[in-house]
Amino acid sequence: MALCIAAGGAVVALAMQAFTIAWTHSIEKVRWEEDYRIEGSMLRLVEARISGHGAGMEPPQGSRLEHGIWHYTPKLPPLPELRLTHSSYTADYELCGNGRCEALSVHAPKAASGEAVRLYACESVR
Repeated sequence: MALCIAAGGAVVALAMQAFTIAWTHSIEKVRWEEDYRIEGSMLRLVEARISGHGAGMEPPQGSRLEHGIWHYTPKLPPLPELRLTHSSYTADYELCGNGRCEALSVHAPKAASGEAVRLYACESVR
């Protein structure tokens, strides 16, 4: 399986079985990270991290603080896709996988502001 990224009518497939999506909250300027694993045709959120907290951003119950970062395991079923809204008013999402991190826009350059970028498991790398 691979990770497909779809936006603006284009689809890019990346050879990776696990990835992290990271972003900085637009108001509180707090970094969030979510680790996903591809399981069959689904995406499983395996861990999340918050580097602080603020209005409406409290770490969930059961979180553990390690070196100033809150870690927790979300209790969500596997997802068929992940939808991330692109905004020209905030910093880009960061996609990390296979030992490197890049702005999500590197793989989804055609996403318009307000458009959702879709991430999902796919069968082959094109």
